[in-house]
Parts: sequence; C-alpha cells; structure tokens
Amino acid sequence: MKFVFIFIFLTNITLFSNDNSEIFDNFEDEFKVEKKDDFDPLSGYNAVMTDINHIVYTKALFPLSRCYASVVDEDIRVALSNFFYNILFAKRFTNNLLQLKLQNSVNEDVRFVVNSTIGILGFYDPASQWLKLEKHDEDFGQTLGFYGIGGGFHIVLPLAGPSNLRDALSLSIDRYFDPVNFLESDQFIVSKTIYYLNDGSFKSDQYEILTKDALELYPLLKESYEQYRESEIKK
Repeated sequence: MKFVFIFIFLTNITLFSNDNSEIFDNFEDEFKVEKKDDFDPLSGYNAVMTDINHIVYTKALFPLSRCYASVVDEDIRVALSNFFYNILFAKRFTNNLLQLKLQNSVNEDVRFVVNSTIGILGFYDPASQWLKLEKHDEDFGQTLGFYGIGGGFHIVLPLAGPSNLRDALSLSIDRYFDPVNFLESDQFIVSKTIYYLNDGSFKSDQYEILTKDALELYPLLKESYEQYRESEIKK
C-alpha cells in the first residue's frame, strides 16, 4: 500500500536580464512538473464515512475477527479463504479475457479445474503448490482502467471502504460473478459473515500498521487506494 506524492512546481520565474530569461525559461520547461487535478466533490462525506468505517473496523470487525481466529485453526481459515477465492473464478477468467490476457485466462481456467477437483471444491490450492500457477486477480474496474477509463472522483463506501466512481459502478457487474449473491437471504448472511470474519482475521494487523500513525485517515487511505489500483491496472 502506497503513500505520498511530492509535487514540485517551478512557475513564474522573474529575471533581471532578458538574455538570462531565455536560459531560465528553457530550464523551467525542462524540469516543470504539472500539478495533478484532485477533483474531490465528496470530500466531506468521504472523510466522515472513513471515520465511521474506521470505528466499525477497529471496534467491531477486527476484534470479532481476532476472537474468531483464536478459536478457528489457521489451516481451516486458509482453507476457507481458498474456497471463497475459488468460487470467484468466473470474474477473474472473464476480466482477464476482456483485457486480452489470454495466458492468464488459461491459467485461471486450469487453476479452477485443479483446485475444484484435486483441491476438494477449492478448499486447497494444489494449482499453486504443485503446478506453480500464479493467481491473476482482475475485476471489471481494472478492465475499464485497462481501456483507459479513469477512476473519476473518490468515493468511500459504507463498510467496503475506499473506492472511486469507476470501481464503485463496476461492482454492479462483478456481483453477478459471485455465487454467494444468489443464495437465499439467510444463507447469504451466513456466508458473508463467515467471509468477512475470515478475511478480517488475516488483514486486521495490516490495517492497524497502515493507520496507527496517521494524522488524518481519509487522505492516507484515499492515496493508498488510488495508488494500489493504478499499479494493479498497469500489471
């Protein structure tokens, strides 16, 4: 996760000599860095929602996840993480294909077949352990980014956290690739609860390390998210 941009601006250099002025103008053109626009119309809402999410994470989700981790063996938690990852195969396969990453799509296809059979419905990951097939996480937001569609202004989603206009709208597409969304309401709630507790048991320490010395949460998490997404799209 990623952190601070330093922008240096060389502007409006006034010189005493016309002869020297041309030299310094050339110097300015050579090294000038343009300021990146930061259009953030939801900044007030985003800052408040970031604080609300932070309270939910640190006072509820992560403490519950640690309690969960204290009673559920790590091997079981890893197996559950593998299972939830495996059932999202269609999302990864389709978005790799849409981005013309054909070899990655083939790898995801093989991974799914191997892990769903030898790996017992995806609870184990022999595709990584035995075949050394790497994971290729792709979503529809990354696909749009691959084709040059920018992220747009930043949006902090309730519970889900940092996002942007492109990625938030893309969730409506990605949701159709998640089988959990088609379960009955009670099964959906149970499945999502297990998923978030299990996922939080691995990520709580990472989040605390990232935010513990932050003077302002919103700018830090916003910048971290945008840099992370940009790097993922460029892969």
